[in-house]
Amino acid sequence: MIRINLLGRSRPKATRPSVPLEATLQYILLVIALAVSGGALYGHYLLLDRENTKVVTHIQKQTSEKARLEQLKQQVDNYEKQKAVLQQRINVIEELQRNRTGGQELLEAIANTVSRTDTLWLTSVDRKGNDLTINGSAGSLNAVANYITQLKRSGYFQTVEIKESHQDSSNKTVQIFVFSLTTQFGLPQSGGPTMQTGGKAVPTGGAAPAAPAPAPAGTAAPRKSGSV
Repeated sequence: MIRINLLGRSRPKATRPSVPLEATLQYILLVIALAVSGGALYGHYLLLDRENTKVVTHIQKQTSEKARLEQLKQQVDNYEKQKAVLQQRINVIEELQRNRTGGQELLEAIANTVSRTDTLWLTSVDRKGNDLTINGSAGSLNAVANYITQLKRSGYFQTVEIKESHQDSSNKTVQIFVFSLTTQFGLPQSGGPTMQTGGKAVPTGGAAPAAPAPAPAGTAAPRKSGSV
């Protein structure tokens, strides 16, 4: 489309409205404030990210340390179990050793004390460690008392205590007394002198057993019996 200027004057140019200086300064200050705020926020973000990285690294280290400690704890638990098993075996071996120690001396001491007591025999001997429970029968209460005396004089038995002693009601023909006593077996102190009595070593700590009194004339000597 062709335009023709009939007036012959130049057309005035359109002028843009000028922006006030105050508005320009406000825009600049707003941009600066936004830039500073953005920088501050970005700096704060970097700081938080760094702290987060440190916390994550610390958690990873603690997790690794926890796994290592749990592994050590498991090893310690295994060692404790092995130690308990070994200690139990050692206790069994020591118990067997204690029970075996003095076994021959125990049999000889019991046999000697029974053989020195008239009208008395043993029915059972139970041993738990050094503790003994002796059960037997005798023809009289004096025989039981004499047997306790022989046990104390032998030097192998300490703390002899009578648990029970009563007449056997099942046997009507012969007077029999059933007894049960407890004592502790121990070897005599080493270094102590001993004396030979009838081919057997007897500690001198106690007096030698007295020989039984001779039977009155015209009466039969009491029958002696003993068993272990």
